[in-house]
Amino acid sequence: MAGGEQRAFVLASSSEISSFTSSEVTTPWQHHHIPSMASIRPAARAAAQSTALIQHTSTATLLSPFLTRFQQCRNASVLSSLSDTKGAYNKRIRRGRGPASGKGKTSGRGHKGQGQHGKVPAGFEGGQTPLEVVHGKRGFENPLSKELQPLNLSRISHWISTGRLSPTAPITIKSLISSRCLSRVKDGVKLLARKTDSPLPVPIQIVVSRASSAAISAVEKAGGSVVTRYYSKSSLARVLRGEAHPYHSLQSQPLLEGESEEGKRAEVERFKYRLADPAGRKDIEYYRDERHRGYLSHLVPEGEGPSLYFKVPGRPGTEGAKKKVKAKGQTKVENRLW
Repeated sequence: MAGGEQRAFVLASSSEISSFTSSEVTTPWQHHHIPSMASIRPAARAAAQSTALIQHTSTATLLSPFLTRFQQCRNASVLSSLSDTKGAYNKRIRRGRGPASGKGKTSGRGHKGQGQHGKVPAGFEGGQTPLEVVHGKRGFENPLSKELQPLNLSRISHWISTGRLSPTAPITIKSLISSRCLSRVKDGVKLLARKTDSPLPVPIQIVVSRASSAAISAVEKAGGSVVTRYYSKSSLARVLRGEAHPYHSLQSQPLLEGESEEGKRAEVERFKYRLADPAGRKDIEYYRDERHRGYLSHLVPEGEGPSLYFKVPGRPGTEGAKKKVKAKGQTKVENRLW
C-alpha cells in the first residue's frame, strides 16, 4: 500500500467515525442506539496513533532490516586508541622558535608561575621513591678494572739520552718515578711503542706490569729484554716507599746475569716486606704466558700452555678402564642381615 493510499484510508476512517458520531447523536428517535463516548474515544485514539506512525515512517526505516549486512560495524573504543606507527615520528620538538612552530614564545609553559619557573631536581619522581634509591646505582664503574699508566719507548730513550735513566741497571717502576719519567702510578705501568720510528740507542732491561707486542719486539730488536710482573696496590705502594724489592718475589727467577737463587733470596730478605704473587686465575695465566714475557713463564711445563685448565691433547683417559676392571673382579653378594 502506498503512502498516499494509507493516508487516504486513515482520513476516510476518521471521517466515517465523525459522520457516524454526528448521525447517531443528531437522530432523536434512536436515542437508545447512541453509543457512549467511552467506546468512541479509544477508536479515535488508535486511528490518530496509526496516522502519526505512518506519517513519520521513512524509507530508510522500512529498508533497515535489509541493509544491516551492508553496514560497517565499528566499536567506539577504536577511536581512542588511534596512533601512528611506532617510530614513525622521531623529530625533536624545537621550543621558542616563533609562533609558527606551535611552541614559540612561552614554549608551551604558559605565563608566569610555577609552570614556567618551577623545576624539580634530577631524579625526582613526584614524591615517589626514585628508582635509583629502590634499585641502587649499577654500572659505569668496573671495580675489577685496572688503571695502567702508559709509557712510550720514545720517552725512555729521551730520558736515557739526557742522562736521567741508567741503562746499565734494570729499569723498574721505582726508578721511573724517582727520575720523574712518570709522575704517578695507580695500578701499574704498561709499556707501549707509539711514535717510535727510531730504535733504542742502547739495550735496556725493563720490568713493568704489562707490555704490548710492538714494544717487546722493539726492545728485543735493540738487544734488551722485557719482563712483566704482577703488582698489587699495596705492594706497589711499598715498592715506591722502599719497603719491598722492586721486582723479586718468591716465585720469580734471578733477573741479572750470574745472580743465583740464594743471592736473590738474600736480596729480598733485606727489605721489610715481600712482593705478592698473583692469586687470581686471570693474572696467573697472563704472567705464565711467554708471549707476554711473564715472570712466571718458567713454571709452565714444556709442551703445555699457560692456561690452568690445559690438557695435553690426544692423551687417552685411564680412569674409565680402571673402573671397568674393578667392576669385573667384584662378585655379586646377596644382601644379608647377618
